[in-house]
Amino acid sequence: MTRLLLIDDDTALCELLSEYLALEGYAVEAVHDGEAGLAAALSGRYRLALLDVTLPRLNGFEVLKRIRQESSLPVLMLTARGDDFDRVVGLEIGADDYLPKPFNHRELVARIKAILRRTDPDSRPASGTRILEIDDLSINPANREVRRGGVPVELTAAEFLLLKTLAEAPGTLVGRDELTRIVLHRRLTPFDRAIDMHVSNLRRKLGEKPDGSPRIRTVRGSGYFYIGTPSGRGDGSA
Repeated sequence: MTRLLLIDDDTALCELLSEYLALEGYAVEAVHDGEAGLAAALSGRYRLALLDVTLPRLNGFEVLKRIRQESSLPVLMLTARGDDFDRVVGLEIGADDYLPKPFNHRELVARIKAILRRTDPDSRPASGTRILEIDDLSINPANREVRRGGVPVELTAAEFLLLKTLAEAPGTLVGRDELTRIVLHRRLTPFDRAIDMHVSNLRRKLGEKPDGSPRIRTVRGSGYFYIGTPSGRGDGSA
């Protein structure tokens, strides 16, 4: 069974979710404070963490920040409904996605499955897959490695898929709804800023192009496109 870590101080909710997710084929271990959650998240025993924002001892943001310093463990943040600030901060720190409370259990399962699909090592292309080179970037789908000027750039699974999608069609506008479907494996919903925050994080990590110009341009209200001219290599080498 796929092992999930649930970090939430609501013990009744933890019991309910553990029972429900067990029926979906997941083994859930719950911890109820931030320090215990951080230790468990860094243990290497889990495929994904469900992390509440409001926790005793260490809040969810601090837990996520410390996880990202040492691990690429996928994290689904659980936030208060209507609290856009919590969602934005969580995505900025490195959450893979968020889900506002109270949530529909089927939606929770759908989000979990979507994150696991895009972070599954077995879903990566074969080693002979073409390396995409655009500007000073080298993008290798086989190992999800990105290098800028030869230096590795650490990206989350969502950020890598976002970059790959935009860089494969430079100059072509890709809508927010399409990017949400490709990158997050779900439909875009009203007031959903997840894909925008992933773009913001990607811009920050990649920086500007060598000539000082931006890599990704925003078309307000529509989507994004990458500015550049790609070339590819088919040998799969780094």
